[in-house]
Amino acid sequence: MPEPVLQVTGLRRTFGAVRAVDDVSFTLGAGGSLGIVGESGSGKTTTARIIVGLEQADEGQVTVQARARAGRARGRAERLARAREVQMVFQDPYLSLDPRTSVEAVLRETLRLHFPGTDHEARIRELLDQVGLGTRAADALPRQLSGGQRQRVAIARALAVQPAVLVLDEAVAALDVSVQAQVLNLLADIREQTGIGYLFITHDLGVVRCVTDEVIVMRHGRIVESGPTGRVLADPEHPYTRLLLESVPRPGWDPDGIAAARRAL
Repeated sequence: MPEPVLQVTGLRRTFGAVRAVDDVSFTLGAGGSLGIVGESGSGKTTTARIIVGLEQADEGQVTVQARARAGRARGRAERLARAREVQMVFQDPYLSLDPRTSVEAVLRETLRLHFPGTDHEARIRELLDQVGLGTRAADALPRQLSGGQRQRVAIARALAVQPAVLVLDEAVAALDVSVQAQVLNLLADIREQTGIGYLFITHDLGVVRCVTDEVIVMRHGRIVESGPTGRVLADPEHPYTRLLLESVPRPGWDPDGIAAARRAL
């Protein structure tokens, strides 16, 4: 088994009377790919935000590369160090990029912030090549790029700091199906080349099937099933996991029956 790069233990987070995350624990191995699936409100995105540091857990611990991320980061140096450990790619690449800043400037600013005092020209070219853009895109603004190209820029920016873990929160949900496939293939290639660990947050079981080794199914803030992706999707044990699989449109699909099953669950 690969060494764990990310360990999450007993996470809890409440918002008023709502338990958004309720005793969530899991491990991601170095170079592994773990999917967290569930419907809206299942707690998957809140879990991701706690791991990245955008939310604080009420209880529990997040450990990255054997270092506990306890409490809020103290000072600029610690915030930057944590950012280099875990990066996040969001669903909407246009909103996550400054519309006034070129692709090259986005990457240069990230590198300057984390690795000051060095020449970044070669690294910028390397990152653009790594995500399949090339130097022709360097001068482009976000509005001049397609959705898939913008998401490649967001991935390049995240990779610039060489994180141990990349959290992808519905990172291909806003893309056309053909573009989704291109970005997922790109991510698979990058994982093979770098050994980075992926945490995919998604409602799309097709994405999970393609790119994850292990999967966690969440409902109402809790993990209801987990295991190897192939086993969970082929032979689910929990009724909610079976319901998610039955909800995927296909010949003979019965949306009324699925809605009734969901109400009864």
